[in-house]
Amino acid sequence: MTEPVIEVVDLRKTYRDGFEALRGIDLDIRRGETFALLGPNGAGKSTTIEILEGYRSRTSGGIRVLGVDPARGGGAWKARLGIVLQETGESPTATVRQLLRHVAGFYPHPRDVDGLIEAVGLSAKASTSVRRLSGGQRRRVDVALGIVGRPDLLFLDEPTTGFDPEVRRQFWDLIRELQSEGTTIVLTTHYLDEAAALSERAAIVVAGRIAARGPIGELGGQDARTPIVRWREGGIRREERAERPGELVARLVGASATEPEDLEVIRPSLEDVYLDLLARETAAA
Repeated sequence: MTEPVIEVVDLRKTYRDGFEALRGIDLDIRRGETFALLGPNGAGKSTTIEILEGYRSRTSGGIRVLGVDPARGGGAWKARLGIVLQETGESPTATVRQLLRHVAGFYPHPRDVDGLIEAVGLSAKASTSVRRLSGGQRRRVDVALGIVGRPDLLFLDEPTTGFDPEVRRQFWDLIRELQSEGTTIVLTTHYLDEAAALSERAAIVVAGRIAARGPIGELGGQDARTPIVRWREGGIRREERAERPGELVARLVGASATEPEDLEVIRPSLEDVYLDLLARETAAA
């Protein structure tokens, strides 16, 4: 097992009005892995990330990020981080290439600027003022700024919002290149296929707590991964989980001598597991 880059024990955040944004978060993220932090809006994902980045204070809990408490992280520590925020401020008048070259100059071993511009799908806009770009194009600039310095640890908060499908896949290729270089990545995204494609492990945050965590293929436990057989019988929609769905389908066909109406076999995806977990957590609240 590789050494942890992020260690979080019983992280809590309570605001002055008494609202508990985080209610005991535990995390360990290993060097070189991509870890997805998933959950609905308001669950506490962004608060957790901002505390890990050193931009927000915590109420209590132990944290080490790259061996340092973020509350005490200095300039040298911050230079090892790459951050792509969910929202950014006003766009500059500099061109895409000028801005990236300027920022690249602050790092000892930056990425090739023109190659990076191509990777985020902005080659045709390299000489255009950032201020004149569309919202989706500015988002790509945000991503490029976050990775131009080859960070040891990269925080990606909803990085592909506004990307069209082709550019989104190009960005995935770039993330895989960063993974191959050993970059540790913390990803928050509402695109569950993105989390499944890029992450080794994930945690699902609900109401300030971690409801589930583990390898992507094991989230939710075995029951949540059991295939679902759905069909219509007498006008009523029915479904049943089955470890061997073929056997259930054979029984249904044998019982009626014809294939049941609207028969389908579904192998739950990460999105299915996620939505089922949220429904159960909401019902239990």
